[in-house]
Amino acid sequence: MGKGSRARLSPTQNDGISPQATSVADLSTPSLANNPYAASKEFVSRQHRFVSKFREGHVHDGEEEPPYFTLVTTYLSYFVLILFGHMRDFFGKIFKAHQYRNLKHQNGYAPLNSDFDNFYIRRLKTRISDIFFRPITGVPGRSVQVLERVSTDHNKTFTLTGRRRECLNLSSYNYLGFAQAEGPCADAVRETIRQYGISSCSPRAEVGTLDLHERAEVLIARFLGKPAAMIVSMGFATNSTVIPSLVSKGSLIISDELNHSSIVFGARLSGAFVRVFKHNDMEGLEQLLREVISQGQPRTHRPWRNILVMVEGLYSMEGDICKLPEMIELKKKYKFQLYVDEAHSVGALGPRGRGVCDYFNVNHADVDILMGTFTKSFGAAGGYIASSPEIIAHLKLTCHSMVYAESMAPPILQQIITSMTIIMGEDGTDNGRERLERLAFNSRYLHNRLRKMGFIVIGDRDSPIVPLMVYHPAKIPAVAREMLNANVAVVMAAYPAVPLTLARIRLCLSAAHTKDDLDYLLSVLDEMGDRMGLKLSRKNLDEVVEEW
Repeated sequence: MGKGSRARLSPTQNDGISPQATSVADLSTPSLANNPYAASKEFVSRQHRFVSKFREGHVHDGEEEPPYFTLVTTYLSYFVLILFGHMRDFFGKIFKAHQYRNLKHQNGYAPLNSDFDNFYIRRLKTRISDIFFRPITGVPGRSVQVLERVSTDHNKTFTLTGRRRECLNLSSYNYLGFAQAEGPCADAVRETIRQYGISSCSPRAEVGTLDLHERAEVLIARFLGKPAAMIVSMGFATNSTVIPSLVSKGSLIISDELNHSSIVFGARLSGAFVRVFKHNDMEGLEQLLREVISQGQPRTHRPWRNILVMVEGLYSMEGDICKLPEMIELKKKYKFQLYVDEAHSVGALGPRGRGVCDYFNVNHADVDILMGTFTKSFGAAGGYIASSPEIIAHLKLTCHSMVYAESMAPPILQQIITSMTIIMGEDGTDNGRERLERLAFNSRYLHNRLRKMGFIVIGDRDSPIVPLMVYHPAKIPAVAREMLNANVAVVMAAYPAVPLTLARIRLCLSAAHTKDDLDYLLSVLDEMGDRMGLKLSRKNLDEVVEEW
């Protein structure tokens, strides 16, 4: 698609997103980024809606292998980069010995990173540091304002230029568009601040429990169909502090190999024995269960005190949905406890936004422990655990987040309560269901269009996370910079977030996006894909079926 087509789909003409960088002085005027949900513009195209649910005959696409030429050039490129990096280190030790001596010994302190990580940061990542940690300002709605910056020392440090660029936002986890400065959530939060202030200044176990905490926990339990729930003020800490309270020495954790680092961290802190199974491989999981149950604990072969299988509902780097129905069948057969992390799936999947259980239409009671965060679909912060009253009571007494951490702030609690009430339809409007169905449409539409264009896209078509594979190291910074020049904010996922040779663009969709927004994104990717050789799929495009 040529430049003329790109111009016709420009957000300037359709949605008021300026393609030009603006000065700081220009930003005193309210813009789309500061008011993404003005009452008259809330959902521009109401017919573009879809229901997120598992359908019989649905086939997961799986990960497509790139052409051999792409694989060979990717490995060759990393080989050249690493070779030249080591050559620079070698000659640097000769001609700049004092600098390398300080670098190695860190003034007497042990290095923070391993040898390869240290080398990767110095010789590879620093070259492209400008595409990471880009500062933004304003509301992360369907558009976001990116602060422009420059570097005069080869990306070691950056200086802000004072200019801001308004970009179409495909980088935030604002799945349902609740991260907004106006509307029912913002109004309720303002009133809560007047009544409660901004903090309780105490842990929950002391005097930090407000009536808002109890209201939120009751609402969450009802939302998820669980008897009880507990909230934690930090999403990462929900896993990392809850897991050590659930299992300990003599227990076994079986974890998906692609589980989030918070799960990995919590499992290590717990002292439990950990085994890992291949991502979403139910046959491998069953074989592992047979092995660990029959063999018992190492050396003593005593039965395990507890077996906890941990998976994510929706994987944030792959866009995969876990195979929950098959896992529940294994649970009934082998009698383990099932822990599902729904950080990215709650509010984003299912006809009622209840997550993977709702998506697959399975009973929430079949999952022993449901974990989730409020930082994505609810536009807030923190996380929750929903389970039986006995488990929740135990966690409230032993979990470090409850005993030591600062309790969740009143404005955050009110944001959770109001957004969840809207999703449940208890605000008296159809706003929640409309957001869910618009997100489902956007997810399916973008997945299908990109596949039709010939890109390699992994993940499930119902996922609001759309990973578009790039592979080649030289294309990582090129793509990120081209997207910024086209006024599109995206996240480039590279090592160590993903394997070294599997770099990708991660596109995060929102109910706030319109079809015109996605068409503009597709036009940018189409033109860039042809120019940069990103259309690597070897599938017959006529065989790519669009399921609606």
